[in-house]
Amino acid sequence: MSGEMINRPSIFLDRDGLIIENRKDYVKSWEEVCFLSGVFESLRRLGQSHYRIVLVTNQSAVGRGIPPLDRAMDINQRIIVEIEAQGGRIDANYLCPHRPDEGCGCRKPAPGMLLKGKMDLGLNLKDSFLVGDAASDIEAAWAVGAKGILVLTGRGKDQLRLLQSKGEFPAFQVVKDLGGAADYILLRGGTGP
Repeated sequence: MSGEMINRPSIFLDRDGLIIENRKDYVKSWEEVCFLSGVFESLRRLGQSHYRIVLVTNQSAVGRGIPPLDRAMDINQRIIVEIEAQGGRIDANYLCPHRPDEGCGCRKPAPGMLLKGKMDLGLNLKDSFLVGDAASDIEAAWAVGAKGILVLTGRGKDQLRLLQSKGEFPAFQVVKDLGGAADYILLRGGTGP
């Protein structure tokens, strides 16, 4: 890896509830994918920054057999293709297919996907952000010293109450949506290399 590629900060993005609509019955096919309003503009803005953009998504439906892993991976890839067609960028993507009861190290709030991104891309996790709509996203950020940003789209409002009920915890930012997260990150981190 070249020197400029090592120790580069990242913006880790959850998928459901942040980029696409969260479905209680899981996203099982491409036909069920519905992009949230404003995400393409936000992803274009983030893509112009010096941050690596990494998709990290828990997909326990795969562990439950709905959908099979190859279809879930295809959905992720098609989402990335659409983001790129709209002028955005995703530098890497990781999917955890395990159910919560399997106790794997990659399912958020465990930091496995973030650590894999660090290893694969040479990321600086301390200067990175994780944006998502769930307490598990924020907890995964805390586990590696990254900055957590909770959006109020998807499950965010309910998850905010859950996080607040935990008592003392590290700080995290709360924003309306991915656009608010982009504003927050770009204001603090700039857009240059």
